[in-house]
Amino acid sequence: MSPSRTYEHPDTDDIAIHRVLFALSEPLRLNMVRMLADGGEVDSIELGPDLPRSTLTHHTRLLRESGVVFVRAEGRKCMIELRRDDLESRFPGLIDTVLGGYDEVDP
Repeated sequence: MSPSRTYEHPDTDDIAIHRVLFALSEPLRLNMVRMLADGGEVDSIELGPDLPRSTLTHHTRLLRESGVVFVRAEGRKCMIELRRDDLESRFPGLIDTVLGGYDEVDP
């Protein structure tokens, strides 16, 4: 039996605004965050079912390393959720502001 995958995440105090803004600056990642904000924890494959696995992994990794999402292994699944509480404590209102602006632009 192989060991379970583990993922490293920045501590809440180490989440940096420039990394969060970079992660949210790409439309695909921003859409992933919007889906997480609306739906809670999901299997990462649900965030981009038509994307190549390598592309999805790349974007998920950037979101995780920036502190925007929390990722955990569950069997063969890669479960992902928005770190809303952590982001809110570091940058109050940021996620709601970004997603609110996104909703205004997105038809």
